[in-house]
Amino acid sequence: MDIFLYIVLALLAALAICDLFVGVSNDAVNFLNSAVGSRTAPFWVILAVASAGVLLGATFSSGMMEIAKTGVFVPEMLTFKEVMVIFCAVIVTDVLLLNTFNSLGLPTSTTVSIVFELLGGTLAVACWKIWTSGAPMTELGQYVNSGKALAMIMGILVSVIVAFFSGLVVQYVLRLIFTFQYQRIYRWLGGLYGAASLTAILYFLVMKGARGASFMQIEWIEWMDANTEAILTGVFAFWFVVLQAAILLLRANIFPFIILAGTFALAFAFAGNDLVNFVGVPVAALDSFNILAATPGADPAEMTMSGLREVTHTPTLILAFSGIVMCLTLWFSKKAHRVIRTSVNLSSATRGGKEQFGSSLPARIMVRSALRTNEVIHQIIPRSVFAAIDTRFVKPRPKPGETELPFDELRASVNLVLAATLIASATAMKLPLSTTYVTFMVAMGSSLSDRAWDRESAVYRISGVLTVITGWFLTAFTAATACGFVATLMSLWGQPVILIGMLTALAVIVKTNFLTKGEPEEIIETTRQIDRGDQESICELLTTNVNVYVHRTLTDFAEGLEAFLHEDSEALVRYKADAISLMDEISERRSAYYSMALQGGGKKRDRDARNFYYRAFTSMKEVSHSLRDQLGVAENYVANSHSPFTGKMRENAILLAKDIQQVRDDFTPQACTRILEHLDEAQQSFLVQIGDEHISLRKSELYLGFLLFARELLNRFMMVKLLQTELEAETAKTAAALAEGRRGGGSNGASSQSA
Repeated sequence: MDIFLYIVLALLAALAICDLFVGVSNDAVNFLNSAVGSRTAPFWVILAVASAGVLLGATFSSGMMEIAKTGVFVPEMLTFKEVMVIFCAVIVTDVLLLNTFNSLGLPTSTTVSIVFELLGGTLAVACWKIWTSGAPMTELGQYVNSGKALAMIMGILVSVIVAFFSGLVVQYVLRLIFTFQYQRIYRWLGGLYGAASLTAILYFLVMKGARGASFMQIEWIEWMDANTEAILTGVFAFWFVVLQAAILLLRANIFPFIILAGTFALAFAFAGNDLVNFVGVPVAALDSFNILAATPGADPAEMTMSGLREVTHTPTLILAFSGIVMCLTLWFSKKAHRVIRTSVNLSSATRGGKEQFGSSLPARIMVRSALRTNEVIHQIIPRSVFAAIDTRFVKPRPKPGETELPFDELRASVNLVLAATLIASATAMKLPLSTTYVTFMVAMGSSLSDRAWDRESAVYRISGVLTVITGWFLTAFTAATACGFVATLMSLWGQPVILIGMLTALAVIVKTNFLTKGEPEEIIETTRQIDRGDQESICELLTTNVNVYVHRTLTDFAEGLEAFLHEDSEALVRYKADAISLMDEISERRSAYYSMALQGGGKKRDRDARNFYYRAFTSMKEVSHSLRDQLGVAENYVANSHSPFTGKMRENAILLAKDIQQVRDDFTPQACTRILEHLDEAQQSFLVQIGDEHISLRKSELYLGFLLFARELLNRFMMVKLLQTELEAETAKTAAALAEGRRGGGSNGASSQSA
């Protein structure tokens, strides 16, 4: 039994470390997005500030560990063996569930999952204990800390609503005061705003959050409680004088300082509130083991865990080590950096970008209702009032060639400071919150009040809010049910199932997060080239991407046609999915044209290159769209077991697949012309065959659809290749002219010197 316990504790520790790495990689965007998006400081500076916040916040999270120990179940009612079953079931379910949700692209929350997994595991073990002992099921309520569990559940749900409306109201009021031209107004009010922000950070993070720190003394806490007003007044006065003097005397921009302070605060709050999600269960298991070991000869199946209520502080060494793992993840995780870049791109206010969420019927209804309500309000309130308000929301137009930021420094500071104070407040009350949901909803509320939701994007943003709320319920139900099932299996079959489950969870988390290839770096390089928007970078981009997308499209079509001829429906499903992915990628690449157009600037050759770019990607998008539809029709045809091609139809289809594969490997106008001639012959022969064999309408349409798509594919790709060739020639001509100009300038300079 002792060896088994040591193995279980070691596996719990390994899973906690892996979970920390994965969790921070996914959640780092929560506290870095605003600082990176507003470009307030170099990336390494932002990382350094966030790392300091994470490391200190981890040491303040000791009080939150009680959630895993006594927050959901009643330890006096459960034995050591039973609580270990709950902890093992929770960690196994948590790893498998979060990986499944991430793979499916569904919204999830580590906080929601851990709370409801504890609840589901506790109920399952309690039901098993009651059933085996023959006790009445009415005793089930004695095993669950219903008051605390309900407070945590309601706190998580209410925090989503509070975060949204807090961001909405605070940002609206501040925007009315500062406007988008805040550089002038903040000269007189900036010190007041900065002092209020920094005082709020100090109050909620240190004075409230300090109660849970592992190193805090009772005397220190009592002193802060007795002198709260004096401390806050002094802090506010100090920062007001310092910041206002910096503005008036040095003409300093204090917003970067506030944003970095907010980044530190939000990272601090994230570590303080979310660390329990990753290491809370292993720490609770370790405390349970220590309680058992302190009583020699105790029976694990009989000794209750009432001692968990007496364990109040987690060792600082464990918390500090967890903070170090989180900091290392921030600096060295490519996945974390990629998620940050993606989130910033999705937050961009420029039109034509890919939305993070699709539209939904409830969102459409809400948008229409809001538009009608807006019309009614405009009929009641005088136009002069709205005109006055509108003047406060006029955005400055970016200069030609200047990239528009996703959001300005005022909104970035609101997102950070407000989210940090909300999370820190919950941490002080020992209530877990979803930092992902809170930061997302604050950002959604502030963007709505900032009029970042217009008729082009409102339905998608509302869908995002509804998706987050729906994801809350989905995560809660799935976590509780899955953990209950796993805990039942572990209670039924004991040690073998526990070991198999934990080893499986460890293998899954290592394979999916450390052994799989991430997003290729070419995508990052593509974004950088698009940001430049000049002829040379666009030419380089077309040369790279056209070849890749032409090859993928021809491959999917040729192999999809072969799969159809072999009536392989599973292969057709794969090729259709790849065609959908291809269409999404090309659409996202094409949308970069709008960013380049909004930036403006550049010489005529640069604008011409952008036009080449748009035409080429539009043609490839149309081909990918048709490919998706054609493979979808073929997949349905095979799935419905309709009759296959026969005779000359089948021979021509086989020949077409081979021709497409050949032209894929050597794409030339001559090869395309030859295939187009074959298509004419295939269509002529089909007119003879359809009369002789009375081929059905469904089969005829599918066959002609293949021929028509092949013709469209070749014609459009020949045009794309022509555009690529022309742009390469123009780029080479430009480079030659520039080189000649440099040589001429050097010769003139040399002649002048000799003269």
